[in-house]
Amino acid sequence: INHKVVQRLLRTADLRLMRAVRRPQPSRIRQIIREVGERANLVAQMDEIGLFEVLYTDFTEIRYANGARKAHLIPILGHTNKLVYGWALGDGPTTEVALQAWEQAKEMLQTLGVSPRGMIMHHDRGSAFISDRWTYQLLSVDKLRLSYALRGAKDNPWMESFNSRFKEEGHSLFLEAEDLAELVQIIEWRMRYYNTDRRHSTLGYVAPMAFIRQQEMSRAVQA
Repeated sequence: INHKVVQRLLRTADLRLMRAVRRPQPSRIRQIIREVGERANLVAQMDEIGLFEVLYTDFTEIRYANGARKAHLIPILGHTNKLVYGWALGDGPTTEVALQAWEQAKEMLQTLGVSPRGMIMHHDRGSAFISDRWTYQLLSVDKLRLSYALRGAKDNPWMESFNSRFKEEGHSLFLEAEDLAELVQIIEWRMRYYNTDRRHSTLGYVAPMAFIRQQEMSRAVQA
């Protein structure tokens, strides 16, 4: 039958065709980001960043099982000290996985004797980072400030650089992992190496943990 028959049948039943699908209303967080514009990127407005002042995070895809499978890794990285405070791995870039990484990061901060209160967490506007659970936990419970990248990776080059380098250095090892549990073990080893052994030119060719100890000793001497 042609469209004319369908139209007559619809009129008989007092129905009509939907001409367009209505877009869902943006979430409150998206509305706020849109309203404040460039001011949503708190990091871009900073001239100097302290040792424990700014954190970066984002999801990145990890291929394993000889490339046949993929998982999503989310590290939480310090701006000045380059330390990975926490990380998590999951099947997708979900809020639950992001919160697992944050819980691990809080444990690291507690070990270092640092309160997360007032710190800035910078990331993109992915669904996990504008979710009610994420924003409530970080803003209301842990008292952080949230900073949003408005141009994706261009506004978060520090995290993009870390993820790219981390995957490049561990690429062959990740491919050898046969399942997610084995991949977790490999990434845990690589993260530990990164924090305690891998030297960074921007830190004076010391590892992040050694750099933090140096800064703390310097502050103690100055005090």
